[in-house]
Amino acid sequence: MSDRHELALIDWIRQQAKPAVGLQVGIGDDAAVWQVGGKSLLLTTDMLMEDVDFLLSEVSAASIGHKAMAVNLSDIAAMAGRPLVALVAVALPKNRGIEFARELHQGMQTLADQFEVAIIGGDTNTWSNSLVVTVTLIGEATDRGPVQRSGAKPGDWLFVTGPLGGSIRGKHLSFTPRIHEALELHKLVDLHAMIDISDGLSADLHHILDESGVGATLFAESIPLTDAAQQITDDRSPLEHSLSDGEDFELLFTVSTADGRKLLAGECAVPVFHIGEVEAVPNGRLRMPNGTIIPLKRSGWEHSF
Repeated sequence: MSDRHELALIDWIRQQAKPAVGLQVGIGDDAAVWQVGGKSLLLTTDMLMEDVDFLLSEVSAASIGHKAMAVNLSDIAAMAGRPLVALVAVALPKNRGIEFARELHQGMQTLADQFEVAIIGGDTNTWSNSLVVTVTLIGEATDRGPVQRSGAKPGDWLFVTGPLGGSIRGKHLSFTPRIHEALELHKLVDLHAMIDISDGLSADLHHILDESGVGATLFAESIPLTDAAQQITDDRSPLEHSLSDGEDFELLFTVSTADGRKLLAGECAVPVFHIGEVEAVPNGRLRMPNGTIIPLKRSGWEHSF
C-alpha cells in the first residue's frame, strides 16, 4: 500500500490510537461503537467536498444535502444499527447566498425526517472558497449488537442488496440508505460481517477480508449490474464498473451457508444477490463465466496526497 494514499494514513492513525473506557470498536469499521449506560452507541462522520464529491455546476443544494446525510446513514446501516441524532458543520461559499444554505439544509432535513433522525446542532461558517459539508451521526445498536467487518468466516456466502456500477450517472446523489434492509436482515439471519459499498465492491470486499483474516471468490456472472453500468461507453466493461466505480451504497455482507439458503428461499422481503463465497485462502479472486479464476484487484476510490 502506497504511503501517499489515505488507507496508509488511516492505518498509521489507527496505530497511534489509545484505548478508551467504553470503546468497543474504534478506527477501522464503518462506525465506532461506544458503550454508554448499557447501550452500544454508533458514531460516524463523513465530509463532502466540492469538486470531489459533487460539482456545484451540475447539482442542486438539496441534492448535496441529501447525500451528506445519506452517506452517514449508510454507515449506520452497515453496522445494522438505528440512527438517532445528527450534528452538521458547513463551510458555505459567500457568493452562494443564504437561500442556497437553506436549500442545502432542507435536503438534509428531509432525509433525516424520513429516518426519524433529529438534527441537534453543529457549526455554520462562510468563506470565499468551496463548499464543505460534514455530518456526524449517532445511532444505537440493536439487541443483537453491531455487525462489524471482522466476522466473515470460511464457507460464508457473500451477498449484496442491489445492483452495482455507474453511480456517477446520478445514484450517488439520490440513493436511499439501506437502514431498513439492514435491520430486517439482522432480525432474520446471523450477519457475520457487513460493509456499505462506498469505495467500490472490490475495495470494500477487501476491507472485510483484511479485517476478518480470510479470502473470497466473487462470481462474475452473479454480480448484479445497474442499467447505468451497462450503458456507459468507455474503455471499461460493465463488470469493471460494478467492481470499482464506488458510491453504490448497497450493503455487502456475509452469512452462513444455511442462512444464505434461507435468504434465497424468499424468507426475507429484502432483495439480495448471492455473489460469492468466503474462503480460508487469503486475498480476493474473481471467477469468470468460463470458469477461469483471476486475482481480484483492489480497485476503487481512494484519496491520495
